[in-house]
Amino acid sequence: MQGRLSSQPATPVAREVAPEQNEVLDIAKMSYFVAFVMLVTKIFKVFPCVPKMIHGQVSEWMKNKGKVSFMPSDHAVHLDLIGEVHGLAFAESYFNSMYEKDKTEKTYGALLNCYVRESLTDKALSHMHKMKVMGLASSPLPYNDIMCLYTNTGQHENVPLVLAEMKDNGVLPDNFSYRICINSYGTRSNVDGMEKVLEEMEHQPQIVVDWNTYAVVANIYIKAGLSDKAVSALQKAEEKLDQKSGLAYNHLISLYGHLGMKSEMQRLWELQRLNCKKFINKDYMTMLGALVKLGDLEEAEVLLKEWESSGNALDFRVPNILLIGYRQKGLLEKAEAMLDDFLKKGKTPPANSWGIVATGYAEKDELDKAYEFMKNALCVYVPNAGWQPNPKVVKSILHYISNERDNDIKDIETFIGLLKIAMPMDRDMYHALIKANDRAEGNVDDL
Repeated sequence: MQGRLSSQPATPVAREVAPEQNEVLDIAKMSYFVAFVMLVTKIFKVFPCVPKMIHGQVSEWMKNKGKVSFMPSDHAVHLDLIGEVHGLAFAESYFNSMYEKDKTEKTYGALLNCYVRESLTDKALSHMHKMKVMGLASSPLPYNDIMCLYTNTGQHENVPLVLAEMKDNGVLPDNFSYRICINSYGTRSNVDGMEKVLEEMEHQPQIVVDWNTYAVVANIYIKAGLSDKAVSALQKAEEKLDQKSGLAYNHLISLYGHLGMKSEMQRLWELQRLNCKKFINKDYMTMLGALVKLGDLEEAEVLLKEWESSGNALDFRVPNILLIGYRQKGLLEKAEAMLDDFLKKGKTPPANSWGIVATGYAEKDELDKAYEFMKNALCVYVPNAGWQPNPKVVKSILHYISNERDNDIKDIETFIGLLKIAMPMDRDMYHALIKANDRAEGNVDDL
């Protein structure tokens, strides 16, 4: 991190923060957590994409002003931010520098979370043991952290053991505790074990099983080929969902899509239309993905037209789903027509859209077309935007343009020049240049 926010900030974000500094100091008698949340909320209203590094800068500035007294919960928030922004060594150093009175279950838990985030099993387990010995593991949070650690490191068989230990130690599991355990059984295709945990969860007085848990259970049944049980779980999930939650509808629609139940997908889609009033791009992506999965491209085309007229922001991830459907069905003329239509409307598709069609033509061995669409993709390529040329497709195209296609040497040099921006120079690219130069009786020394 480059410096801290000062009374004369240099960055646009910092300048936006500066007018709020006095307000923060005025509320310094409150918990740091309250002040921090108020300030960060103001930042995010103006800069919704501010990274977590700014959170760390803000909290460091407040702490170093000296007028803001940190409570243990505030130290926990700050410690976790330090671990995420600066790394584990800084988080450990911060923890070790704290007064003993501030080393509570919250701050110990924050350091445990840092170990879990880095998948440091030995350190996490040692730290957890210390917390238990000191009587600082009285809530489900540290146990949930350890279950997440085992999940993230592929040790799914250990998750139920942690749940059992939690109960033996008199700590009541929460929804997340049970859901992690249910998922661990699902990962190992142990339906019986999953059902036992679900039954126990349903009978806990402190637990209200939510829609998400039943959706996880439905997904496990789907993977096990138990369609009837999956439908039953989805029905329970629907009974529990917040009718205003687009996320919940998306999840259930996707799962019904896996079951091939188009009528249920459409029923939920119309319910969402009624209850949520407006579909966002994520909603269209979910429904389009489910329709494409079912092979119903005509219905997907109708839905895409609805999206185009919805007034939503242009996000090519939406039409790309239908492009993938066209590619899978070999309907590349339709894919071409869609891209042309966007161009006519003054909307240039990104590299990944062109790349989908290029891959489709390469799969059909129509390499002349694949070459043209890959060139289009490379012309609009943006580094670090989430798309890279398919190496297998590139290899086929390079072989084609250097051996079969009657190319001008400048065309090949231009294509490989574009390729080099998107991927490292390799032997296939170099050999294509050599062959092209041999044909042109030139050389590659200047390249």
